[in-house]
Amino acid sequence: MQRRKFLLKGLLGASLCVVFGSMAPSAMAQSGEIKIGEINSYSLLPAFTEPYRKGWQLAVEEVNAAGGINGKKLVVVSKDDSGKPADAQTAANELVSNENVVMLTGTFLSNIGLAVSDFAKQKKVFFLAAEPLTDAITWSKGNRYTFRLRPSNYMQAAMLVDEAAKLPAKRWATIAPNYEYGQSAVGIFKKLLSEKRPDIQWVDEQWPPQGKIDAGPIVQALANSNPEAILNVTFGADLVKFVREGNTRGLFKDRSVVSFLTGEPEYLDPLKEETPSGWIVTGYPWYSIKTPEHDAFLKAYQGKFNDYPRLGSIVGYQTIKAAAAILTKANSTDPEKMIAAAEGLSMSSPFGQITFRKNDHQSTLGAYVGKTALKDGKGVMVDSVYRKGEDFLPSDAEVEKLRPKD
Repeated sequence: MQRRKFLLKGLLGASLCVVFGSMAPSAMAQSGEIKIGEINSYSLLPAFTEPYRKGWQLAVEEVNAAGGINGKKLVVVSKDDSGKPADAQTAANELVSNENVVMLTGTFLSNIGLAVSDFAKQKKVFFLAAEPLTDAITWSKGNRYTFRLRPSNYMQAAMLVDEAAKLPAKRWATIAPNYEYGQSAVGIFKKLLSEKRPDIQWVDEQWPPQGKIDAGPIVQALANSNPEAILNVTFGADLVKFVREGNTRGLFKDRSVVSFLTGEPEYLDPLKEETPSGWIVTGYPWYSIKTPEHDAFLKAYQGKFNDYPRLGSIVGYQTIKAAAAILTKANSTDPEKMIAAAEGLSMSSPFGQITFRKNDHQSTLGAYVGKTALKDGKGVMVDSVYRKGEDFLPSDAEVEKLRPKD
């Protein structure tokens, strides 16, 4: 009898879970809210993620002030992944299972973006990756449930290669963090530059662990290889240490440097008076962009936060604007309808019109390319030009070879 009671209790509990699980989306709809989940490395990378959070908070306010998602209030539930892929997957599971979010957004590090993308594929949950730059997320490991906002490593490498190929330098060395992002960035830059300049020699590669660079020996090793130009992919605190040691040892004297991301205020500002001049970089010169779209964003951001935006601010803002546009167009929280709505979706951004491509789910958001300079004791970007993302993406035929079939 006791065993029968226990089994009956268990069956009843399981039945209730299924019932409440199936009721959750309709209950959510009746509440007048649509919840989306957001995951990022807030505790690990505050320099980028705090402005990013401000960006998406501003976007949520604007979306709801304009009527929400077809009359329903947009709510963002945010979680910190601590910079660990396993924690990110746990957060994703909690957001979907406990918070009943209809979509996942965010992530910063490429390995974490790939982990959440894999979760999205397994659980059939829509995922809008904000920041991770690895090409794998839309190509070799791409899936129908994952879209990406930021210009990828391929796109930024292609933009930088256009400038790098003009340099007389033939002997090149590279330095990059030893994880997915760094490996991907170096790989595609070398491929694209070598295609344009078959005379290039790659004389050295340095792979410090992310966040733990021992800059002295690395700078010395690079100098010993006697390159004429250096590709840098370090960022954050690693970049500061690399630049400081490089300046001290004269590594950059009479050498060209091409650098991913260094023109972003998050990474340029901490260099202060140590900022090297003349590096070719991608970045965000917010102080010199004069377009109606950016002026409107800048005014709203400064009005709310009494601070200037970083690139993270743009990414956070546009991620939520894109999520809202997808949900509004789909007029449904069904993942398949959201995918159909997102494929080919065009929308405005602070950088102008962007589109999410149907073939690989990559947005055409572009980036600014310019040079570093020192002005009034701080680093700035000069001679910057906006490069449209669509001009630096491979053709449909090429993507078909790179991306697995859904």
